[in-house]
Amino acid sequence: MTAAAGSSDGRDQRPVARIRLRVAPGANRSRIVGRHGDGWKVRVDAAPERGRANDRLCTLIASIAGVRSGDVQVVSGASGRDKLVSVHGIELDALSRMLDAASGK
Repeated sequence: MTAAAGSSDGRDQRPVARIRLRVAPGANRSRIVGRHGDGWKVRVDAAPERGRANDRLCTLIASIAGVRSGDVQVVSGASGRDKLVSVHGIELDALSRMLDAASGK
């Protein structure tokens, strides 16, 4: 997990949190399962076809973080289970607490 400042060109100075996720598509419902190494395990209720699971993942993370779904982006791992996701508009510590709370653990 890493934290970064906004873009270097001065346009976007919002905080950016980057988190590692292990994603399991095709679940009954989308949810944060709990910690997985230095990130979290997530289940999403969408198939891994044509980006549907990634879209659902971004929507889930955005709803937990209280940001727009457009503020959540899969930075790497778009076609795999292990992903690096950036969330604009929230600090890493705050996002970590929200994900832990959402997992119930």
